[in-house]
Amino acid sequence: MRDFRKFEVWQMSHQLTLKIYSITKLFPKEELFGLTSQIRRSFASIGYNISEGSGRNSDKEFANFVNITLGSSNEAENQLILAKDLGYINEIDFQNLLLELIVLKKKLVTLWNKLKEN
Repeated sequence: MRDFRKFEVWQMSHQLTLKIYSITKLFPKEELFGLTSQIRRSFASIGYNISEGSGRNSDKEFANFVNITLGSSNEAENQLILAKDLGYINEIDFQNLLLELIVLKKKLVTLWNKLKEN
């Protein structure tokens, strides 16, 4: 049984999700059930899928969940861009979050490739 908490990609996604929750507290109240909820779910689903996939019986199944995670990370990136373009996130926070997300995505691709080889 794999411990998802030991995976660097899970640790990174968890930290990113905590940052997103903190930043989105400043979003306009009318976005609570819109972009605030969506961006939080997208970032959180990255960690959810890593943890769920790590509990599967085979590397092939885990790889499938990592693939889904990559889709969630693209969705999160799109929502991050939207939040910046709407003026909800300042440029510095946007660049920092985007850089962390890009590094995470690269690490997810590396993990996916390793899992597919097995």
